This record gives sequence, C-alpha cells and structure tokens, in this order.
Amino acid sequence: MELRVLGACPLDCPDTCSWEVTVKDGQAVALRGNRDHPFTRGALCVKVNRYLEHSRAADRILHPLKRVGPKGSGRFKRISWDEALTTIADRLTAIIAEHGGEAIWPYQGTGTLGYIQGESGLAGRRFWNVLGASYHDLNICSRAGNLGVKYVNGSAGGMDPETFALSRLILLWGTNTLTSGHHMWKFVQDARANGAHVVAIDPIRTRTAEQADEHLPIRPGTDGALALGLLYVVLEEGAEDRDYLENHTVGWDEFRAEILKYPPSRVAEITGLPEADIRALGVRLAHTRPTAIRATMGIQRHEGGGAAMRVISCIPGVTGDWRQPGGGVSYSTSAHFPLHVDPRDDLLEKPVRTLTMTRLADGLDESVKCLWVYAANPLGSTSDQNRVREALLREDLFTVVMEQFPTDTVDYADIVLPATMQTEHIDLHAGYGHMYVVWNEPAVEPPGECASTSETFRRLARHMGLTEPSLYDSDLELAEQLLSGTPGITLERLRKEGWARLPVPDPFDPFADGFPTPSGKLEFVSDQAEADGLPRVAGYVPSHTARTAVPGKLTLITPAQHNFLNTIFSNNPELLRRSKGPRVTVNPVDAEARGLADGQLARVFNDNGEFSAYVEISDRVRPGVAAAPKGHWPKLSPGGANPNAVVDERDADMGRGAVYHDNFVDIAPA
Repeated sequence: MELRVLGACPLDCPDTCSWEVTVKDGQAVALRGNRDHPFTRGALCVKVNRYLEHSRAADRILHPLKRVGPKGSGRFKRISWDEALTTIADRLTAIIAEHGGEAIWPYQGTGTLGYIQGESGLAGRRFWNVLGASYHDLNICSRAGNLGVKYVNGSAGGMDPETFALSRLILLWGTNTLTSGHHMWKFVQDARANGAHVVAIDPIRTRTAEQADEHLPIRPGTDGALALGLLYVVLEEGAEDRDYLENHTVGWDEFRAEILKYPPSRVAEITGLPEADIRALGVRLAHTRPTAIRATMGIQRHEGGGAAMRVISCIPGVTGDWRQPGGGVSYSTSAHFPLHVDPRDDLLEKPVRTLTMTRLADGLDESVKCLWVYAANPLGSTSDQNRVREALLREDLFTVVMEQFPTDTVDYADIVLPATMQTEHIDLHAGYGHMYVVWNEPAVEPPGECASTSETFRRLARHMGLTEPSLYDSDLELAEQLLSGTPGITLERLRKEGWARLPVPDPFDPFADGFPTPSGKLEFVSDQAEADGLPRVAGYVPSHTARTAVPGKLTLITPAQHNFLNTIFSNNPELLRRSKGPRVTVNPVDAEARGLADGQLARVFNDNGEFSAYVEISDRVRPGVAAAPKGHWPKLSPGGANPNAVVDERDADMGRGAVYHDNFVDIAPA
C-alpha cells in the first residue's frame, strides 16, 4: 500500500517548504517538494533532498545513552528509558533542592523551528517554568536585526516575498538567496522577466551575486553607511516622496540631517566601493518604483548590525515604496503570524534570571549545575568555542542532550536522549520567508526508541510526579491552542490540505492601515530606541572590524555552507564530500602576502583560538576579507575546530546578537 503524507521542512531557513513523503509498506521511500504549495512549487534544496537518507544514517542515535568515559570522549553505554528518566529526575530534584531551579539552563536551539517540537513554540518551556529553571534567551539568530526594524516599523514583519515579482528594482542586501532560501529566486526571476534590475550587495561574490545584474562588494559591517549614501543621492535627485514623508513618517528633518553627513565620496571611503557605483545605484533607487529590499540575518551579525537594519528599513519611508506591492523591505515574515504561543510563564513561582544563548561560555559558570541541550549543537555553532568546550568539561555540570546524531556537544553529555526527526512526529510551522502556515503529519513510526521533544517532556514530567495539567497536553491539543488566534485556519483543514495562507490580502501591503509604532507612522526617530540607550535617530554604527584599524589582519566572515544547514547534515557523507572540506577563501593579494597556495591546509587564528581550513584563492572576496563557511563539525575537521574557535563572545548593538562576521584573524600555512 502506498500513501502520500504531507509535511513540512523543520529547518532554520526562511522557506519552510511544504513537502510530501511517499510511504510504502510503512517505509518512507520518496520525498519531494509539494507542487501545490505556492512558494515551494515542488522543489526542495540540495540539503533536504537527502533528508530520508539522513534519517536512516548508520550513526543515528536510537536509544538512551549514559556516559561511561571522560567528558568529551564520546563513550557511552545503552540504557533504558526508565533508567535515563530516573537518573535525570533524581539529579534535577537534587539540584533544585540544593541550588534552586535557576541552576538549570535549558539551552534550546533552532535545530527545528516547529511550534510544537521546536524553537518557535518554545517547546519545553512549560516544564522548565514548573521547575523554576533559568530563562533561556533565544537570541542567536536574528535579534539585532529584528530590533532594528522594529524601531522603524514597529514590527519586524515586512513584505510578502511573493510580491518581489512585482518589483522593478531589487536589492539583495547581505543575503545569498540561492544558498539560504532559494525559492525566493523564482519571484526575483519573475520580476526580471518584466524588466527588473537586480543588485547584490555582499562582501562575497556568492552564487546569488554571480546571477545578479550587478554586484557591489561592500566592506563588511558598513551597510548602514551605504544606505545613507544612497539616500543622499535620492535627495540630490529631488526624488524623496514628500507626500509620504509628511503623512506617513515622523522625524524626517532629523533623519534628513543625518543623511546629509554621508555624501557618496565619504561613503566610498567607508565602504570600499567606487563612488561612481554608489551614485549610479542611488540614481536608480531614486527613480525606480517599486523598489524591494531583501536583507536577511547575515547582515546583522556584527556590532552595528541592528543599526544597519534600522537605517535600511528607513529607505522605503523616504522613497514611498510602501505605497504599492513590490516595494518595501523583507527581513522576516514571522511577526505576521498570529499563532498563540503560551509558554505559561504564570507557572513560575517567582521571577528567574535570564541566561543568554550567545553568551554560553560566560554564562556556564559554577552557578549552572545542569545544562539541558535540545535542538542545538552549541559546541559546533556557538561563539568562543574553546571556552565553551572548557566549560562542558566540568564534572559537576550535569549535561543532558536530546539529539539525533553524535555531535560534538553529545560527546560531553552525561545522558543522551534519542530524538525523532521530522518524518516521525507531528508539528506545525510558519515560514519566516513566506505567508503560509504549514502542517507536518508523521509519515513513519520513530526508529528504535526515539521520542519527540513534546513526548520526552511529558514522560519526564510523569516520572517526576508533576501535577500541572498543561504539561500533559497532547500534540493535537497544543496545535489547537496555537491556532486559536488564526481566523479561518483550523486544525482539521491543515491536516487535510497541508498548508494555508494567512488570512491577509493578496497582494499583501503590511502597513496599509499604518505602522504598529507609538506614532502609528514609520519612525526615522525613536523615543523607544533612545530609552534603550541607543541613538534617537537612525544612523550608521560601524562594525568592530570596520571601525578598528589592525594592520595585517583580515576580517573573517562565516557565511552559510551550501551543503549544510548550520551544523545539520555535516555528518552526511555525500554532502560532506560536496563541501570539499573546511575552506577559507582569501583574495590573491592577501594570499601572496602570506605565502599561501591554493588548496593547501592553513591555520586561521587570533587570540581566541584557531581552526584549520583548505585555502581557496579567489577574487570572490575583496582584499582584507576572508570567508570560511560555517557548519562543519569540529571533530570531523582537521585540528578539531571550526570557525567559531576564533569568533568573539561579544554583543551586537541590539539584543546581544552574535558577531559571527566581525572578527579579525590572520592566516598562515599549517
């Protein structure tokens, strides 16, 4: 018997594809994108195309494990669920009795963005609230940019990406669409077929930049200055939309004064771009309506990242591009989804401290007695890798990891719990790059003794004798609660159809009825930003490497690997082969100065640590920049480290975001 089961990709990508699994005799035999879904249109990415193969991999964790060797050795023995839960319950009870619930750090990541099993729905938070555990601030991915956009628009939600098909000028700003969310490219192509001009603004000549009509290889961390320089030209051309400025914005006079500080000549010095190119794009921006800007998370991973997204978000306020479909800014659509997430913070007996995801090395001190890691691989994905590793070696730190594969983080666990994959559990998803709610129906039974996140917490609550009823809500009950605030989208409909568009107009104008700001208008100036200790007026804040002159050092950026999704799939033999191993790309000028040869193994280092990578000499990066894609597992890499060994545990300007693209390094032959 053959079945077609509708599901959704759970991974940290804006596209959140709708997929269909073909099941024959209880086995998943084929996976493809859902042709009926308006955004997915039948296609999956090179990574997810191997998802079924990955779910059956020989190194899949199928049973609970208990450490029998030293921490970091990765030596475990198989145990029963009962023994695992008893061990955990006893340790948690003892920790709470002696140190209080705040000694527990529930470290959740973006390994799945599901609203039932993953990050979007804060899976497990009810359980942790009952125990009084520390609050885990999930800020690693997009926080700085989110806040920057919110200061201007009142919401990080922006354009419906499908309306890019209506644009006449498209700025792909710090985003590699063909690697990280490639379904967007179809709408870019639709726009080009109608005469749109596509510009990629990126320090690297990425796959996307190579396909664009124009590429501006900007110096990392100077995007805010470029935005102001382009607006300077708009003013020179007299092309500001004065009616829109008067009726739909506040603070124009102050912001205009800020713009006038950044003539193209100055911006050329800051960004490293030719003044003529800045002027040409500024003129094009001035006279092309509608203009759409796509800027995603990579652009804000530096010390001025929030400010960069803030000033970029001001552009359509000056040009009036929010007036029509195909104009505006797209950062994330998450804020448009009215799903009702209720982590039941009322279950806390008292306020608890906050521990910040991007500060794991600093936060994992003696006050933390239990680290519980789920949907995360912090030893492979988090800044200051060497200090994180040192902290995980503490014998008094009880570490539990819920995982599918033996990651570097698993090697430091005391107990490992086998986790299900997407084809094996129920979940509900909402894309942060489209306007659809997507349902995931399990296609097959979990292998071995794997359990979903929700089921694991139900089991543990039962084992600990917890009586709070909401801890035992079933997955379908959780789905009903989530959909309670979404008119017209019912669970019955989703399970039948697989997906549903949000109940908004098509095409969608997110600010047709005004902006959700205190003024109800787009805010070039923000009292809230000022109250938060930030500049009142949107403006340029340089990154650490852009403002600090360190002769002979290179700015390292760590873009997404085309074959991995963060560290997911990094142990897949075929995708690992296609990645060609850890690589660092350097400009020929910088390679010659360091005696580097193409293909040789080199050390990339700074005061934090070092990692090894194979040199790729190419003008795809500008002089002064090195690019080392993220995602390789440290233990599968030469030298046992990846680029996070050299990434500082510093904060971005907003929300304590990470600074993965804002570090100085040097490179030498290994």
